[in-house]
Amino acid sequence: MAAAAEALVTPGRPMLVASDIHRHFEGLHAVDGVSIDVPSGQITGLIGPNGAGKSTLLAVLAGTLPASSGTIVFDGEDITSSPAYRRARRGLVRTFQLPSEFARLTVLENLLVAAPKHRGDSLFGALMGKGYWIDDERRLVHQARALLDRFGMSAQESDYAGTMSGGQKRLIEIMRALMLQPRLLLLDEPMSGVHPKIVLEIQHYLQDLRAEGLTILMVEHELHMVERLCDSVVVMAQGKVIGSGTMATLRRQREIVDAYLVG
Repeated sequence: MAAAAEALVTPGRPMLVASDIHRHFEGLHAVDGVSIDVPSGQITGLIGPNGAGKSTLLAVLAGTLPASSGTIVFDGEDITSSPAYRRARRGLVRTFQLPSEFARLTVLENLLVAAPKHRGDSLFGALMGKGYWIDDERRLVHQARALLDRFGMSAQESDYAGTMSGGQKRLIEIMRALMLQPRLLLLDEPMSGVHPKIVLEIQHYLQDLRAEGLTILMVEHELHMVERLCDSVVVMAQGKVIGSGTMATLRRQREIVDAYLVG
């Protein structure tokens, strides 16, 4: 993971540049002219009150919702019209606000379903038989078990994902995203509904991933965690960006304090 991430970071150039992004739902301007840069090799926070448009923006960046207008450039390539699966193949991968595990698959199987480049996934591969795809299977199982070990969940690999706690489901979702070997990981409230002990674990895992060169854009409501984790922060309100910078800088801006940072 570390070698792959470091090889794909271009110092001095943002990993992602979104320019004048709009997303309208009939008369509602959920995202209204947002422009942001996501620096390579850093954790960027995206904060704001409920209904600010943060999750909608994340969905537009990931391609699960099309932009009404604007442009998205990922690692130097315009991906505005690319579908979500092509963005994921290029390394732009997201998690969701609500855990989306496959409840009736094991923890290990949940990771394997996300794995790319498995020759047995095609009709041709299935017809060719086990001898054609077994090496891919072994490689991906090894990769998945390495993640389970890193995230302290090796003992649960054969348990059904539906029986896991809320925090463990968050970890499963992050690990499943990492199976795709992302260059930019979009996290939607990874600490939401998670026991404080696992919140601290997620914090350490994200810090380690950043140290290895992974770029992260994270929507999060826990401001103390944003302050600990994020190199820079973007603030949204009513579909617009109203400020950006470090948390210390943002706390000195009256408009942002009034909109979101009161207390």
